[in-house]
Amino acid sequence: MPTISHRPSHEMVGTLRFAHPTNSEIGATMQTDDIVSTIMQKWATAFTRLDSATLSSLYSKNAFFFGSNPILYRGNDGVKAYFDQLPRWAAPTVQFTEVSTALVAPELINVAGTATFLTEKGAAPLVVKITWGIVREDGDWKIVSHHVSPMTPLI
Repeated sequence: MPTISHRPSHEMVGTLRFAHPTNSEIGATMQTDDIVSTIMQKWATAFTRLDSATLSSLYSKNAFFFGSNPILYRGNDGVKAYFDQLPRWAAPTVQFTEVSTALVAPELINVAGTATFLTEKGAAPLVVKITWGIVREDGDWKIVSHHVSPMTPLI
């Protein structure tokens, strides 16, 4: 499993660990992982700045977004509204781990993993399960479905 580390100037560390699906075309799997890794790195960098415009630009115009509250946000404007309403933490970071990807169709990627958010120095981490659907839209790869849920079993 490849591990990719990303260290922006303020020392935020984002680690991506991929668990590959069964796929007879290793090249397609690696390309899929590269696409997901690029989006996750952009996402993590924008999150450290709480940059709602950049974060929302990573999403499809038809995105469905369930974040840390029960409201369904839709499209780029909805995603931007979600990030705009977050508290203005001093040092937010995110690490993506245990990432699995599957190329569902030539222009659709399924992603699942764990996201660990740190919002303030010394604060307890918020660890969630995360799933994304990523689709090719207007020549670029965009998140079309975003869902997080707690690690604590509900049943």
